[in-house]
Amino acid sequence: MKRPNDLSNYWMPFTANRAFKEAPRFLESADGMYYRTSDGRQILDATSGLWCCNAGHNNPRIVSAIQEQAGRLDYAPPFQLAHEAAFELSSRLTAMAPAGFSQIFYSNSGSEAVDTALKIALGYHRVRGEGSRTRLIGRERGYHGVGFGGTSVGGIVGNRKMFGHLLAGVDHIRHTYQPTLGRFIKGMPEHGADLADDLQRLVDLHDASTIAAIIVEPIACSTGVLIPPQGYLERLREIATKHGILLIFDEVITAFGRVGAPFASTRFGVTPDIITIAKGVTNGAVPMGGALVRSEIYEAIVGATAKGGIEFAHGYTYSAHPLACAAALATLDVYEEHKLFERSRSLEPLWQEALHRLRDKRHVTDLRSFGLIGAIELESREGKPGARGYEFFLRCFEKNVLVRNTGDIVALSPPLIIEEEQIDHIMTVASDVLEEMA
Repeated sequence: MKRPNDLSNYWMPFTANRAFKEAPRFLESADGMYYRTSDGRQILDATSGLWCCNAGHNNPRIVSAIQEQAGRLDYAPPFQLAHEAAFELSSRLTAMAPAGFSQIFYSNSGSEAVDTALKIALGYHRVRGEGSRTRLIGRERGYHGVGFGGTSVGGIVGNRKMFGHLLAGVDHIRHTYQPTLGRFIKGMPEHGADLADDLQRLVDLHDASTIAAIIVEPIACSTGVLIPPQGYLERLREIATKHGILLIFDEVITAFGRVGAPFASTRFGVTPDIITIAKGVTNGAVPMGGALVRSEIYEAIVGATAKGGIEFAHGYTYSAHPLACAAALATLDVYEEHKLFERSRSLEPLWQEALHRLRDKRHVTDLRSFGLIGAIELESREGKPGARGYEFFLRCFEKNVLVRNTGDIVALSPPLIIEEEQIDHIMTVASDVLEEMA
């Protein structure tokens, strides 16, 4: 017998719990570009679930791979034992990565991937006799998950304020958004490469001998889609290399076709030392994350321990989980066979033009886009920051389109299988909602 459900026991993440439980929104099933709600409505997914379902929902190849794996090997302990799919997946992922990446350390989420990457950076410097390099550098408005490491290097105030000082010795460079130099820019801003020099300021302040790594998102998505200025990432790479600082790209969102390439580092032509992944690696079907690492980092850490000893005291019960590996391998097959990365790149101009048709609509103060990512920045209501963005989300949902708001910024990131008429429908609904809102 089904137990009564009063909604009281589930503490929902990043959710206004009391408001939700007064007026819940339940998703019951999903297929392709659409969710279906418990009341039978079909909802066009303009967010890829949560930046993760790049190949759309309920892909039969991915579903079948998970089902088959569950019936053959449901779990395998990752400490001192393994299963073959973990190695097959590692070979495929490192082959997709920029040249020089030879290893991947698996986690279960982007948050864990970031904390793993930070620990790898600290371990690398320590085994090389530079144990004084303990400082980690993030960026204002950055989002790197919710672990203590990721929250510390993250730069979103609302995510940090409840948790005290977090990790000691962390500092932040400036973010890249400069609305005074231009709004409604299509693609990468022309100005702002010099903002990367803020890393040099922190080197001058703290001394390079204390800094282990800097971590940035190539595109800062969760904070509202901040596109890097032309030359910015190249300059960041140059400064980090000059001072022996590891450069970590958090590609939990930007990898796997979101910007029309396997990784944003590929698209931008800038190679970091570590890349974190999650979300799109399994199309969101099974939790999985990881840190891709350049060969010299792996070799330094592994080579510092005698053969037979555990070289890196870190890991997770569910690292390279068999079901996650099966989902990831099938997902990579889908991406390749349907040429979804190329499709994403080909749709980018159409997506950009459709988004920028909202330029003259009420309440819109800026529009930003790159790849199949877009942001609609709304004017905040006096004394009520975030209220207009949340209302926009609710009104779009009522009109059967799912968007995501971060305060008064609305983020869009549809599955890569989206069709032209679905792009038009998203923008039509957005336009209607903007006209209706006070």
